[in-house]
Amino acid sequence: MDTFVIGIASLLGFYMAWNIGANDVANSMADAVGSKALTVGQAVILAGICEFAGAVLVGAPVTDTVRKGIVNPSSFLALPDITHEQAAALFVIGMTSALLSAAIWLNISSVMGLPVSTTHSIVGAVAGFGIVAAGWSSVEWQKMATIVASWFVSPVAGGLMAYLLFKFINRFILGRDRPAKAAIRYAPYLVSAVTATVVLATIYKGLKNVIGGIKWLTPEMSIIITIALSIISGFISRHVISSRLSGKEKLPVGEQLELVERVFVPIVIITSCSVAFAHGANDVANAIGPLAAVVRVVQTGTVLQKVGVPFWVLVLGGFGIVMGLATFGYRVMKTVGTDITEITPSRGVAADLAATATVLICTRLKLPISTTHTLVGAILGIGLARGLGGINKSVTNRIFGAWFITVPAAAIICIFLFLLGKMYFFDYLTQVCTK
Repeated sequence: MDTFVIGIASLLGFYMAWNIGANDVANSMADAVGSKALTVGQAVILAGICEFAGAVLVGAPVTDTVRKGIVNPSSFLALPDITHEQAAALFVIGMTSALLSAAIWLNISSVMGLPVSTTHSIVGAVAGFGIVAAGWSSVEWQKMATIVASWFVSPVAGGLMAYLLFKFINRFILGRDRPAKAAIRYAPYLVSAVTATVVLATIYKGLKNVIGGIKWLTPEMSIIITIALSIISGFISRHVISSRLSGKEKLPVGEQLELVERVFVPIVIITSCSVAFAHGANDVANAIGPLAAVVRVVQTGTVLQKVGVPFWVLVLGGFGIVMGLATFGYRVMKTVGTDITEITPSRGVAADLAATATVLICTRLKLPISTTHTLVGAILGIGLARGLGGINKSVTNRIFGAWFITVPAAAIICIFLFLLGKMYFFDYLTQVCTK
């Protein structure tokens, strides 16, 4: 019986991971595709490699079974006239319902081409089953408030930073009489900034789950490595850019701008791959966290706060994410990369750099933030830098609407599924959890 339940939960976990790939991962490569630095096929291959590597190599070895601590597992044991086995059965029904409901909402959003937060989807779902299973007091409403706050913090912070970055690029490079000469002078500073942000994001976001085992990688050493690599990349990029653009300042401005944009192509590819790697390392937990919880509860018959994640679960999550991106990610990629505003390689660099830096800073400050919302906000920021006419207001309104209903929509779907699951599978799962 254990194998059957774990098999069903694994299918749901794979379905959730597939939807994460179709929706969230598509965001990470949208700038590279929208700016035509990569084709959709190339983006799928690169993102697939980076996401799978992030998920399997440095994905969370230990994860909160109830995503983000929204529901306290002990509240199930505190219910009147309930045994440990019955509490475990409720927990299994709730987590599988949360997986399925979050995946359904993500699937609906992906069909409509709308980028939404997978974290918010699973959080809303978990809160939904917590309310009906153990009451309103089982939900950590203070943490739910931080989720609501991130709806505003994420896009505003990302948009503001992207706006300032693109204004810098436009003023000191693209807006000059001789943009080719200006790029030789100023572009290396952007490369250094990108290098610093990518390195720090990899260390503190992508490697955060294994950093404790690397004793020499202290915060001080991380800063030293970051500064050294930034300086080296700056010098190398100056040489490469100079070899490409030297003597081109005599060409017509239009041709110079086209050459300068080509300089930004490899940079936007690197930043997009960095976002994908960090995403795979962190957000795979949205699929495998509930799955790992179900596996351990079924095996032990005990509701646990934290569990180890088996390697096969990490692989399942990573593979599901890659498959989702490959088969369905093009819809969200199109919305974010082309429908919100026109993106060029230089604008893509500004958006990716702003999003990565904003997420990194807010993570270190322990401020609530959504990667999806931040990146979309960054793209809106570069659109606003061109004026209000640079943004597709219709698409933007649809995206904002989807953000606001994500948590309640996932919660309502989960409540319905949980009640069905409790009606038909509670006794069966109670027997399964009896050890």
